[in-house]
Amino acid sequence: MREILDFCTDQHDWLIETMEALVRLESPTTDKAAVDRCGRELEGRLRALGGRVTRIPQTAVGDHVRAEFGRGDEQILLLGHLDTVWPVGQIARMPLTRRDGCLYGPGIYDMKAGIAQAMLATWAIHETGVALRHRTVMLWTSDEETGSGTSRQAVEREAQQSAAVLVLEPALHGSLKTSRKGCGMYEVTVTGVSAHAGVEPGQGASAIQELAHQILALGELQDLDRGISVNVGVIAGGTRINVVPERATAGVDVRVPTMDAAIRLDAAIRRLAPRDVRTRLEVTGGVDRPPMERGPAVQALFAIAREVAADLGRELTETGTGGGSDGNFTAAIGVPTLDGLGAAGDGAHALHEHVILEELPWRAALLAGLVSRIRPTRETR
Repeated sequence: MREILDFCTDQHDWLIETMEALVRLESPTTDKAAVDRCGRELEGRLRALGGRVTRIPQTAVGDHVRAEFGRGDEQILLLGHLDTVWPVGQIARMPLTRRDGCLYGPGIYDMKAGIAQAMLATWAIHETGVALRHRTVMLWTSDEETGSGTSRQAVEREAQQSAAVLVLEPALHGSLKTSRKGCGMYEVTVTGVSAHAGVEPGQGASAIQELAHQILALGELQDLDRGISVNVGVIAGGTRINVVPERATAGVDVRVPTMDAAIRLDAAIRRLAPRDVRTRLEVTGGVDRPPMERGPAVQALFAIAREVAADLGRELTETGTGGGSDGNFTAAIGVPTLDGLGAAGDGAHALHEHVILEELPWRAALLAGLVSRIRPTRETR
Protein backbone atom coordinates (compact mmCIF):
# COMPACT_ATOMS: atom_id res chain seq x y z
CA MET A 1 0.00 0.00 0.00
CA ARG A 2 2.86 2.38 0.67
CA GLU A 3 4.09 1.98 -2.92
CA ILE A 4 0.60 2.63 -4.27
CA LEU A 5 0.20 5.72 -2.08
CA ASP A 6 3.59 7.06 -3.14
CA PHE A 7 2.65 6.62 -6.78
CA CYS A 8 -0.68 8.40 -6.32
CA THR A 9 1.01 11.22 -4.42
CA ASP A 10 3.63 11.60 -7.15
CA GLN A 11 0.83 11.95 -9.72
CA HIS A 12 -0.99 14.70 -7.82
CA ASP A 13 -0.42 17.23 -10.61
CA TRP A 14 -1.70 14.75 -13.20
CA LEU A 15 -4.80 14.19 -11.10
CA ILE A 16 -5.52 17.91 -10.81
CA GLU A 17 -4.95 18.49 -14.53
CA THR A 18 -7.32 15.63 -15.37
CA MET A 19 -10.03 16.98 -13.06
CA GLU A 20 -9.70 20.47 -14.45
CA ALA A 21 -9.91 19.23 -18.04
CA LEU A 22 -13.14 17.38 -17.30
CA VAL A 23 -14.66 20.27 -15.36
CA ARG A 24 -13.91 22.76 -18.14
CA LEU A 25 -15.93 20.55 -20.49
CA GLU A 26 -19.26 21.32 -18.86
CA SER A 27 -21.75 18.48 -19.21
CA PRO A 28 -25.34 19.17 -18.15
CA THR A 29 -27.52 16.10 -18.55
CA THR A 30 -29.92 17.85 -20.89
CA ASP A 31 -27.22 18.91 -23.39
CA LYS A 32 -26.16 15.83 -25.37
CA ALA A 33 -23.54 17.67 -27.41
CA ALA A 34 -21.86 19.02 -24.29
CA VAL A 35 -21.87 15.65 -22.50
CA ASP A 36 -20.44 13.97 -25.59
CA ARG A 37 -17.62 16.52 -25.77
CA CYS A 38 -16.69 15.63 -22.20
CA GLY A 39 -17.09 11.94 -23.01
CA ARG A 40 -14.70 12.15 -25.95
CA GLU A 41 -12.08 13.82 -23.76
CA LEU A 42 -12.50 11.12 -21.13
CA GLU A 43 -12.33 8.39 -23.77
CA GLY A 44 -8.96 9.65 -24.99
CA ARG A 45 -7.56 9.77 -21.48
CA LEU A 46 -8.81 6.27 -20.69
CA ARG A 47 -7.17 4.93 -23.84
CA ALA A 48 -3.91 6.63 -22.87
CA LEU A 49 -3.98 4.60 -19.65
CA GLY A 50 -4.40 1.36 -21.60
CA GLY A 51 -8.17 1.05 -21.34
CA ARG A 52 -10.23 -0.77 -23.94
CA VAL A 53 -12.93 1.83 -24.42
CA THR A 54 -16.37 1.54 -25.98
CA ARG A 55 -19.17 4.05 -26.19
CA ILE A 56 -22.80 3.09 -25.61
CA PRO A 57 -24.60 5.39 -28.04
CA GLN A 58 -27.72 7.32 -27.03
CA THR A 59 -30.05 9.58 -28.96
CA ALA A 60 -31.56 11.94 -26.38
CA VAL A 61 -28.69 12.10 -23.85
CA GLY A 62 -24.94 11.77 -23.99
CA ASP A 63 -23.29 8.46 -24.85
CA HIS A 64 -22.27 6.30 -21.90
CA VAL A 65 -18.57 5.45 -21.71
CA ARG A 66 -17.29 1.96 -20.78
CA ALA A 67 -13.62 1.11 -20.26
CA GLU A 68 -12.03 -2.22 -19.43
CA PHE A 69 -8.62 -2.82 -17.86
CA GLY A 70 -6.78 -6.06 -17.23
CA ARG A 71 -7.97 -9.62 -17.75
CA GLY A 72 -9.88 -12.20 -15.79
CA ASP A 73 -13.05 -14.26 -15.73
CA GLU A 74 -14.67 -11.88 -13.26
CA GLN A 75 -14.82 -8.13 -13.06
CA ILE A 76 -15.08 -5.37 -10.51
CA LEU A 77 -17.20 -2.44 -11.61
CA LEU A 78 -16.17 1.17 -10.96
CA LEU A 79 -19.33 3.19 -11.45
CA GLY A 80 -20.22 6.86 -11.80
CA HIS A 81 -21.59 9.55 -14.09
CA LEU A 82 -20.34 12.24 -16.46
CA ASP A 83 -23.35 14.52 -16.29
CA THR A 84 -23.81 17.41 -13.89
CA VAL A 85 -26.66 19.66 -12.79
CA TRP A 86 -24.92 22.81 -14.04
CA PRO A 87 -25.75 24.47 -17.40
CA VAL A 88 -23.11 25.30 -19.98
CA GLY A 89 -21.67 28.67 -19.00
CA GLN A 90 -21.86 28.08 -15.24
CA ILE A 91 -18.05 27.91 -15.11
CA ALA A 92 -17.99 31.66 -15.77
CA ARG A 93 -19.85 32.12 -12.48
CA MET A 94 -17.96 29.33 -10.71
CA PRO A 95 -14.47 29.41 -12.26
CA LEU A 96 -11.93 26.74 -11.43
CA THR A 97 -10.24 28.22 -8.40
CA ARG A 98 -7.68 26.94 -5.88
CA ARG A 99 -8.22 28.42 -2.44
CA ASP A 100 -7.34 27.32 1.08
CA GLY A 101 -6.30 23.85 -0.03
CA CYS A 102 -9.44 23.27 -2.09
CA LEU A 103 -10.27 23.23 -5.79
CA TYR A 104 -13.61 24.80 -6.71
CA GLY A 105 -15.65 24.34 -9.88
CA PRO A 106 -19.02 23.15 -11.23
CA GLY A 107 -19.30 19.37 -11.15
CA ILE A 108 -15.88 18.77 -9.60
CA TYR A 109 -17.22 17.21 -6.39
CA ASP A 110 -20.24 15.57 -8.00
CA MET A 111 -18.44 13.85 -9.54
CA LYS A 112 -15.63 14.50 -11.97
CA ALA A 113 -12.97 14.25 -9.27
CA GLY A 114 -14.22 10.72 -8.59
CA ILE A 115 -13.71 9.80 -12.24
CA ALA A 116 -10.14 11.11 -12.12
CA GLN A 117 -9.46 9.24 -8.87
CA ALA A 118 -10.68 5.99 -10.43
CA MET A 119 -8.34 6.53 -13.37
CA LEU A 120 -5.39 7.19 -11.07
CA ALA A 121 -6.19 4.14 -8.92
CA THR A 122 -6.28 1.92 -12.00
CA TRP A 123 -3.01 3.38 -13.25
CA ALA A 124 -1.41 2.84 -9.84
CA ILE A 125 -2.40 -0.84 -9.80
CA HIS A 126 -0.75 -1.32 -13.18
CA GLU A 127 2.40 0.68 -12.45
CA THR A 128 3.08 -0.96 -9.07
CA GLY A 129 2.65 -4.47 -10.46
CA VAL A 130 -0.30 -5.52 -8.29
CA ALA A 131 -1.55 -8.90 -9.48
CA LEU A 132 -5.32 -9.01 -9.94
CA ARG A 133 -7.49 -12.06 -10.49
CA HIS A 134 -10.14 -10.02 -12.23
CA ARG A 135 -10.53 -7.30 -14.80
CA THR A 136 -11.65 -3.81 -13.86
CA VAL A 137 -14.53 -2.23 -15.74
CA MET A 138 -15.45 1.45 -15.56
CA LEU A 139 -18.92 2.63 -16.54
CA TRP A 140 -19.45 6.39 -16.72
CA THR A 141 -23.06 7.24 -17.53
CA SER A 142 -24.64 10.42 -18.86
CA ASP A 143 -28.04 10.75 -17.19
CA GLU A 144 -27.71 9.92 -13.50
CA GLU A 145 -28.73 13.40 -12.42
CA THR A 146 -32.13 13.00 -14.10
CA GLY A 147 -32.89 9.48 -12.91
CA SER A 148 -30.71 7.15 -15.06
CA GLY A 149 -33.53 6.53 -17.52
CA THR A 150 -31.29 5.37 -20.38
CA SER A 151 -28.42 3.97 -18.32
CA ARG A 152 -30.10 1.81 -15.69
CA GLN A 153 -30.16 -1.25 -17.94
CA ALA A 154 -26.44 -0.93 -18.69
CA VAL A 155 -25.64 -0.36 -15.01
CA GLU A 156 -27.53 -3.46 -13.93
CA ARG A 157 -26.10 -5.55 -16.77
CA GLU A 158 -22.52 -4.70 -15.82
CA ALA A 159 -23.27 -5.19 -12.12
CA GLN A 160 -24.66 -8.66 -12.71
CA GLN A 161 -21.30 -9.65 -14.21
CA SER A 162 -19.34 -8.17 -11.30
CA ALA A 163 -18.04 -9.51 -8.01
CA ALA A 164 -18.52 -6.05 -6.51
CA VAL A 165 -19.52 -2.51 -7.47
CA LEU A 166 -17.52 0.47 -6.21
CA VAL A 167 -19.32 3.78 -6.73
CA LEU A 168 -17.22 6.91 -7.22
CA GLU A 169 -19.86 9.33 -5.97
CA PRO A 170 -18.36 11.87 -3.54
CA ALA A 171 -17.71 11.01 0.07
CA LEU A 172 -19.95 12.49 2.75
CA HIS A 173 -17.73 14.41 5.18
CA GLY A 174 -14.98 11.96 4.20
CA SER A 175 -17.06 8.88 5.02
CA LEU A 176 -18.01 6.06 2.70
CA LYS A 177 -21.72 5.49 2.11
CA THR A 178 -22.97 2.11 3.22
CA SER A 179 -26.65 2.94 2.85
CA ARG A 180 -28.78 5.20 0.70
CA LYS A 181 -32.47 5.86 0.85
CA GLY A 182 -34.71 4.81 -1.96
CA CYS A 183 -36.13 7.68 -4.01
CA GLY A 184 -39.52 8.11 -5.59
CA MET A 185 -41.54 10.70 -7.44
CA TYR A 186 -45.31 10.87 -7.57
CA GLU A 187 -47.78 13.18 -9.25
CA VAL A 188 -51.14 13.69 -7.58
CA THR A 189 -53.77 15.08 -9.95
CA VAL A 190 -57.18 16.35 -8.87
CA THR A 191 -59.97 16.85 -11.39
CA GLY A 192 -62.81 19.02 -10.15
CA VAL A 193 -65.75 20.88 -11.68
CA SER A 194 -65.29 24.35 -13.10
CA ALA A 195 -67.79 27.13 -12.52
CA HIS A 196 -68.01 30.92 -12.44
CA ALA A 197 -66.57 31.97 -9.09
CA GLY A 198 -68.96 34.90 -8.75
CA VAL A 199 -72.18 33.82 -10.44
CA GLU A 200 -72.54 30.17 -9.35
CA PRO A 201 -69.60 29.14 -7.13
CA GLY A 202 -71.68 26.39 -5.54
CA GLN A 203 -71.89 24.60 -8.87
CA GLY A 204 -68.12 24.13 -8.88
CA ALA A 205 -65.83 21.68 -7.09
CA SER A 206 -62.42 23.25 -6.59
CA ALA A 207 -59.53 21.03 -7.60
CA ILE A 208 -57.14 23.35 -5.75
CA GLN A 209 -59.09 23.13 -2.51
CA GLU A 210 -59.20 19.34 -2.77
CA LEU A 211 -55.49 19.24 -3.55
CA ALA A 212 -54.84 21.26 -0.39
CA HIS A 213 -56.53 18.52 1.64
CA GLN A 214 -54.44 15.88 -0.13
CA ILE A 215 -51.22 17.78 0.57
CA LEU A 216 -52.05 17.75 4.28
CA ALA A 217 -52.78 14.02 4.05
CA LEU A 218 -49.42 13.44 2.37
CA GLY A 219 -47.73 15.35 5.17
CA GLU A 220 -49.21 12.91 7.67
CA LEU A 221 -47.35 10.07 5.91
CA GLN A 222 -43.96 11.58 6.69
CA ASP A 223 -42.13 9.87 9.56
CA LEU A 224 -38.68 11.35 9.97
CA ASP A 225 -37.92 9.22 13.02
CA ARG A 226 -38.18 6.17 10.76
CA GLY A 227 -36.31 7.85 7.92
CA ILE A 228 -39.36 8.41 5.73
CA SER A 229 -39.72 11.82 4.10
CA VAL A 230 -42.57 13.09 1.91
CA ASN A 231 -42.10 16.46 0.25
CA VAL A 232 -44.62 18.24 -1.97
CA GLY A 233 -42.20 20.28 -4.02
CA VAL A 234 -44.27 21.59 -6.95
CA ILE A 235 -47.95 22.51 -7.20
CA ALA A 236 -49.96 23.90 -10.10
CA GLY A 237 -53.60 24.53 -10.84
CA GLY A 238 -56.31 26.81 -12.06
CA THR A 239 -56.70 29.00 -15.12
CA ARG A 240 -58.19 32.32 -13.98
CA ILE A 241 -58.88 33.92 -10.61
CA ASN A 242 -62.63 34.10 -11.29
CA VAL A 243 -62.96 30.42 -12.29
CA VAL A 244 -63.43 27.57 -9.83
CA PRO A 245 -60.42 25.47 -10.83
CA GLU A 246 -61.08 22.23 -12.64
CA ARG A 247 -57.56 20.79 -12.37
CA ALA A 248 -54.63 20.89 -9.94
CA THR A 249 -51.47 18.82 -9.57
CA ALA A 250 -48.76 18.24 -7.00
CA GLY A 251 -45.30 16.79 -7.55
CA VAL A 252 -44.15 14.72 -4.58
CA ASP A 253 -40.67 13.51 -3.64
CA VAL A 254 -40.38 10.56 -1.23
CA ARG A 255 -37.36 8.96 0.45
CA VAL A 256 -37.45 5.60 2.22
CA PRO A 257 -34.77 3.59 4.08
CA THR A 258 -35.97 0.09 3.16
CA MET A 259 -38.00 -1.67 0.47
CA ASP A 260 -40.53 -2.65 3.13
CA ALA A 261 -41.04 1.02 3.94
CA ALA A 262 -41.29 1.80 0.22
CA ILE A 263 -44.05 -0.76 -0.27
CA ARG A 264 -46.04 0.50 2.72
CA LEU A 265 -45.67 4.17 1.72
CA ASP A 266 -46.63 3.46 -1.88
CA ALA A 267 -49.78 1.70 -0.73
CA ALA A 268 -50.69 4.60 1.58
CA ILE A 269 -50.26 7.17 -1.20
CA ARG A 270 -52.42 5.13 -3.57
CA ARG A 271 -55.14 4.85 -0.90
CA LEU A 272 -55.62 8.61 -0.87
CA ALA A 273 -59.29 9.43 -1.47
CA PRO A 274 -61.01 12.74 -2.26
CA ARG A 275 -62.87 14.52 0.53
CA ASP A 276 -65.17 16.19 -1.98
CA VAL A 277 -66.91 13.33 -3.79
CA ARG A 278 -67.45 15.54 -6.81
CA THR A 279 -63.70 15.54 -7.48
CA ARG A 280 -61.57 12.75 -8.89
CA LEU A 281 -58.08 11.83 -7.72
CA GLU A 282 -55.32 10.20 -9.78
CA VAL A 283 -51.89 9.13 -8.47
CA THR A 284 -49.03 8.26 -10.80
CA GLY A 285 -45.35 7.51 -10.29
CA GLY A 286 -43.64 5.46 -7.62
CA VAL A 287 -40.31 4.58 -5.99
CA ASP A 288 -38.05 4.17 -9.01
CA ARG A 289 -34.67 4.08 -7.25
CA PRO A 290 -34.73 1.32 -4.61
CA PRO A 291 -32.92 1.71 -1.29
CA MET A 292 -29.31 0.67 -0.89
CA GLU A 293 -29.59 -1.18 2.40
CA ARG A 294 -26.65 -1.85 4.72
CA GLY A 295 -26.70 -5.63 4.44
CA PRO A 296 -23.92 -8.18 5.07
CA ALA A 297 -22.39 -7.77 1.59
CA VAL A 298 -22.04 -4.00 2.04
CA GLN A 299 -20.61 -4.49 5.52
CA ALA A 300 -18.04 -6.97 4.21
CA LEU A 301 -16.86 -4.52 1.54
CA PHE A 302 -16.59 -1.72 4.07
CA ALA A 303 -14.53 -3.97 6.36
CA ILE A 304 -12.03 -4.47 3.53
CA ALA A 305 -11.94 -0.73 2.84
CA ARG A 306 -11.34 0.00 6.51
CA GLU A 307 -8.40 -2.43 6.56
CA VAL A 308 -6.90 -0.76 3.48
CA ALA A 309 -7.34 2.67 5.07
CA ALA A 310 -5.62 1.45 8.24
CA ASP A 311 -2.68 0.28 6.14
CA LEU A 312 -2.56 3.81 4.75
CA GLY A 313 -2.52 5.24 8.26
CA ARG A 314 -6.07 6.50 8.17
CA GLU A 315 -9.29 5.75 10.04
CA LEU A 316 -12.22 5.26 7.70
CA THR A 317 -15.81 5.91 8.73
CA GLU A 318 -19.16 5.05 7.19
CA THR A 319 -22.48 6.83 6.93
CA GLY A 320 -25.85 6.78 5.19
CA THR A 321 -27.54 9.43 3.09
CA GLY A 322 -30.95 10.40 1.80
CA GLY A 323 -29.64 11.00 -1.71
CA GLY A 324 -29.74 8.28 -4.35
CA SER A 325 -27.14 7.05 -6.82
CA ASP A 326 -26.76 4.23 -9.32
CA GLY A 327 -25.42 2.21 -6.40
CA ASN A 328 -29.06 1.90 -5.31
CA PHE A 329 -29.75 -0.15 -8.43
CA THR A 330 -26.75 -2.44 -8.10
CA ALA A 331 -27.31 -3.14 -4.41
CA ALA A 332 -31.00 -3.84 -4.99
CA ILE A 333 -30.22 -6.67 -7.44
CA GLY A 334 -27.98 -8.32 -4.85
CA VAL A 335 -24.51 -7.24 -5.98
CA PRO A 336 -22.12 -6.18 -3.17
CA THR A 337 -21.91 -2.38 -3.45
CA LEU A 338 -19.91 0.30 -1.66
CA ASP A 339 -20.53 3.98 -2.35
CA GLY A 340 -18.89 7.33 -1.62
CA LEU A 341 -15.43 6.33 -2.85
CA GLY A 342 -14.99 9.60 -4.72
CA ALA A 343 -13.57 12.88 -3.55
CA ALA A 344 -13.79 14.46 -0.12
CA GLY A 345 -15.19 17.97 -0.24
CA ASP A 346 -18.54 19.72 -0.12
CA GLY A 347 -21.11 21.65 -2.10
CA ALA A 348 -22.75 19.15 -4.42
CA HIS A 349 -25.24 21.10 -6.58
CA ALA A 350 -24.21 24.31 -4.77
CA LEU A 351 -22.18 27.39 -5.65
CA HIS A 352 -19.40 26.46 -3.21
CA GLU A 353 -18.80 23.02 -4.79
CA HIS A 354 -15.20 21.94 -4.14
CA VAL A 355 -12.82 19.09 -3.36
CA ILE A 356 -10.05 18.95 -0.75
CA LEU A 357 -6.77 18.65 -2.65
CA GLU A 358 -4.65 16.86 -0.04
CA GLU A 359 -7.28 14.12 0.29
CA LEU A 360 -7.21 13.15 -3.38
CA PRO A 361 -4.07 10.94 -3.56
CA TRP A 362 -4.83 8.83 -0.52
CA ARG A 363 -8.43 8.28 -1.62
CA ALA A 364 -7.17 7.10 -5.00
CA ALA A 365 -4.80 4.76 -3.14
CA LEU A 366 -7.71 3.56 -1.00
CA LEU A 367 -9.65 2.62 -4.13
CA ALA A 368 -6.63 0.87 -5.64
CA GLY A 369 -6.11 -1.15 -2.47
CA LEU A 370 -9.77 -2.06 -2.28
CA VAL A 371 -9.82 -3.24 -5.91
CA SER A 372 -6.73 -5.36 -5.31
CA ARG A 373 -8.11 -7.05 -2.17
CA ILE A 374 -11.63 -7.96 -3.23
CA ARG A 375 -11.76 -11.74 -3.61
CA PRO A 376 -15.44 -12.80 -3.64
CA THR A 377 -16.86 -14.76 -6.56
CA ARG A 378 -20.35 -14.42 -7.93
CA GLU A 379 -21.20 -17.81 -6.48
CA THR A 380 -20.70 -16.50 -2.91
CA ARG A 381 -23.43 -13.88 -3.19
